[in-house]
Amino acid sequence: MIDSADALEGSSVLQSDVCIVGAGAAGITLALALQDSGLNVVMLAGGAEHIDKAAQDLYAGEVADPAMHSLPIFYRQRRFGGSTTIWGGRCVPLDPQDFEPRAAVPLSGWPITYEDVAKHYPAATSLCEAGSGGYQAGDALGPGAPPLFGAPLSGDVSAEGLERFSCPTDFGARYRARLSAAKNLLVLMGAHGVDIALNESGSQVREVAAATLSGKRFSVKSRAVVLAAGGLETPRLLLASNRVHRQGIGNSYDVVGRYYMCHLAGSVGSLTLCGAPNGVRHGYELTSDGIYCRRRLALTAQAQHRLGVANMVARLHFPSVSDASHGSSVLSGIFLVRNLLSHEYSRRVANVEDRGLALYLRHLANVARYPHDAIGFLTHWMFRHNLASRRFPSVILKNRTNRFSLEVNAEQVPLAESRVTLLQGQTDALGLSKIRVDWRYAASDIRSVGITLRAFARSFEQSGIGRFTFDEARLEHDLTCFGAYGGHHIGTVRMGTNPRTSVVNADCRVHEVDNLYVAGSAVFPTSGQANPTLTLVALSLRLAERLGQQLTGRPLDAAAAVA
Repeated sequence: MIDSADALEGSSVLQSDVCIVGAGAAGITLALALQDSGLNVVMLAGGAEHIDKAAQDLYAGEVADPAMHSLPIFYRQRRFGGSTTIWGGRCVPLDPQDFEPRAAVPLSGWPITYEDVAKHYPAATSLCEAGSGGYQAGDALGPGAPPLFGAPLSGDVSAEGLERFSCPTDFGARYRARLSAAKNLLVLMGAHGVDIALNESGSQVREVAAATLSGKRFSVKSRAVVLAAGGLETPRLLLASNRVHRQGIGNSYDVVGRYYMCHLAGSVGSLTLCGAPNGVRHGYELTSDGIYCRRRLALTAQAQHRLGVANMVARLHFPSVSDASHGSSVLSGIFLVRNLLSHEYSRRVANVEDRGLALYLRHLANVARYPHDAIGFLTHWMFRHNLASRRFPSVILKNRTNRFSLEVNAEQVPLAESRVTLLQGQTDALGLSKIRVDWRYAASDIRSVGITLRAFARSFEQSGIGRFTFDEARLEHDLTCFGAYGGHHIGTVRMGTNPRTSVVNADCRVHEVDNLYVAGSAVFPTSGQANPTLTLVALSLRLAERLGQQLTGRPLDAAAAVA
């Protein structure tokens, strides 16, 4: 059942087996997996079904450096469906080596194995509506699929990995009917969790206090509580719930909010390929069931270990938008209107050097020279992206020069000083302390990317594919000029076996509280190379199975429950 929290009687105390705080990808996945378990579930869905400015303003806060990280109000949505209402749909699994201790990545090594998560990837892929196949080109596109390039790459580099794309699926809209029909589930719209109240010893959650923007206050008493509010909001709620543990829940060793990671990302260098421009598959390909996929370049796990680098992937990308020598009317058009784009996209193209009138004239000349390209692109974008139920994922352009940049998505090592903290004396409309985000990266992150790119260059040259060059002196700028990558909020409530360096255990339960759990990318100990959505959905399915077994005494098959 779905109802408005404002319809509750004043000071209501609700009883349930499980209380889920948050209604994004993690929370909705958990609710779907528990719908037939016999457990009574209450979900607190902050915001409504459509964007509401007053609810969105609850995310307001500060950042240490606006050039390095967007304000906390961006890249997140305080509404039913959470940030899946605005995501791009990219689905990528983590790699086996991401779960292992690695010398190049301090504090690496998950307390669970790759297999523990991988068993849930098929169901997670299905929930994300990204098809039913695998994430290798041979599996998804068939054994006869042509390679990315006309020739195979040398042993250190693989181009077989794929990213699959969701519709992109808005979890709130897509699964609303199923959640509404679930007999043992109550979804309360506009219900914001504001406090996790513990018993006197601090070992159990006594109740979750909630509020609406209209002033309604109520609480939920549950056998188990799951925080599924995202990588910034979850540490905020743990730190603010400090009536028993003065430093905040799960924070005996000052770990909550620390080790905050995103990804380092940017377009780097110039790759000039041999042969004809149509000899490379740089765009999107369709699986037999109509799912958009794209190839990616990556070092093998063995090469990463030998070279002592963190994980990283790269995609073939168009040249720099600001460089008019690309000869593209579409890219020049994007450059000319860059300040009119949304915040999320303008950051990727607006941070360029303004070289005066001459540069603008060169871009205008591109638009005038190839108007048919611009018209074709706009028509394609309108019908295949804006109006399509399964959207064409991103801008892919005709490449006349066979020259590309590499679009990098790189792991960053966890740093204790990269963190989310509370702003003292600054509260939102519900009385909860606002947050301050201080995102940082390490010099080793930049070095790691440089080593990987040099390995790519060797592979391209040895394989006769082409020549890749990049400016070592500009690499840090190219990877950080847009700041932290988007909405990848990772690691602030990290998983581990040692409470001195982690907040939750292998079952995502807060070390010091018997019935408090966390779902979402906040628990990732390391970021790996992948966008986090697919893995956080898989981890939510795993958590559902553990909660079902614990609370009912019976095994729960999460994949069957969400099918």
